[in-house]
Amino acid sequence: MKKITFLFTALLFFTMVETNAQDMERECTIKYNLFKGDFQSKKYDDAYTNWIFLMDNCKDLSVNIYKLGATLAEDVRKDPALAKRVYEQRLQYFPKVDPAKAHSDYASYLYKNKLATEDEIFLILEKGYNTDATRMGVKNLYLYFQGVTDRNKDTNPQKVFDTYDDVLENVNKKLEGYAARLVDLKKDSVANKKKIKSYSINSRALGQVEGGLDRIVEKLSTCERLVPLYTRDFDANNSNAVWLKRAVSRMFNKGCQSDPLYAKLAKAYAEASPSPEAYAFLANVLEDNGDTAGANQMRQKSFDLETDPLKKAKYKLKFAQAAKDRGQLSKARSLAREALSFNPNSGRAYLFIASLYAASVNSCGTNEFEKRMVYVAALNKARRAAVVDPSISSRANKYIRSYKGNAPSQSVIFTAGATPGGRYTIKCWIGETVTIPSK
Repeated sequence: MKKITFLFTALLFFTMVETNAQDMERECTIKYNLFKGDFQSKKYDDAYTNWIFLMDNCKDLSVNIYKLGATLAEDVRKDPALAKRVYEQRLQYFPKVDPAKAHSDYASYLYKNKLATEDEIFLILEKGYNTDATRMGVKNLYLYFQGVTDRNKDTNPQKVFDTYDDVLENVNKKLEGYAARLVDLKKDSVANKKKIKSYSINSRALGQVEGGLDRIVEKLSTCERLVPLYTRDFDANNSNAVWLKRAVSRMFNKGCQSDPLYAKLAKAYAEASPSPEAYAFLANVLEDNGDTAGANQMRQKSFDLETDPLKKAKYKLKFAQAAKDRGQLSKARSLAREALSFNPNSGRAYLFIASLYAASVNSCGTNEFEKRMVYVAALNKARRAAVVDPSISSRANKYIRSYKGNAPSQSVIFTAGATPGGRYTIKCWIGETVTIPSK
């Protein structure tokens, strides 16, 4: 009899527990729907009451409790402690729902409100970055790299270089994604006006991050530092395609091609990874060794293997840079124009052409007016760059200010006997017709 009574009591207990759980589940669902409806109607005070209930009793019901709740805590209540709780509970109960962005947002909030130490914030950024760097906020990519640099620049510069390459690759992935979307969206710019604006803003911000990364690493990445570093580590990485790609890319970008190590890296990279990019670097080695035919053949090979038009544009621009380094300015422009045929929104290509023009001022004019008109041609290209490519607008604006400041004044135009607003064809290899400034 006692056994039967015990079983009955246990059954009653579990029934009550299950009933209470079901009641709470129903209560959570009701509160959640009320909260969400009030939030969407901007009845934030009403939403807050039900939201606190959800935070206390229904923590794993929906990630929206935290996505929407962050706004209530940060912007409506302006309660740092409550906002911190929102992020911590989200990461605890929904660790797999866009964790990189969650960590990134959490770090941003802590940083903005000075709620944690630099080391604590860096660890949160590191978790987000290691999960998915492409979901990190724009500023946080910069802060993360700055943190890595501060901690390793004196003891482990290779760590800084590797992180720079990794961050830059992720920035470029995001930029390429935006660039591809902008190409499609601009086919109907009226209907897609808002989206174009959004992608343009994001591209511009990413471009600024890229410039910031370059400035941080600039002092570390000199040929004098790179050559001994890569020489030391070459034997251990002579078949490591990722390491070789990054090493040869940095040597190329820093103008270290004259060192024998550059050719050694390029050849090893081509062997470790027979890819379009590897062949592009190898073409430069062949060109420097006097094998122009072999270089052209290798460039064509790298270009033909690539299928992505945006990447084809990048290769053409890289070939253009190599031509410029050899003093072949007209050829460099032709290659840059080919890059634009694959990516009409390549601001870098327009800025590259602008820099070619600016470098030819003294050779394309016999007097002050003629020389300063070359800057007008360069100015036009820089302005075009800013229009088509938001990611480099900040950099383009610096070019624009410089070239605009060097354009001919009205007194110079008058002295030359030219007509403001008239047309003028620039001499030498440029041969471009531009409008004479009218003010």
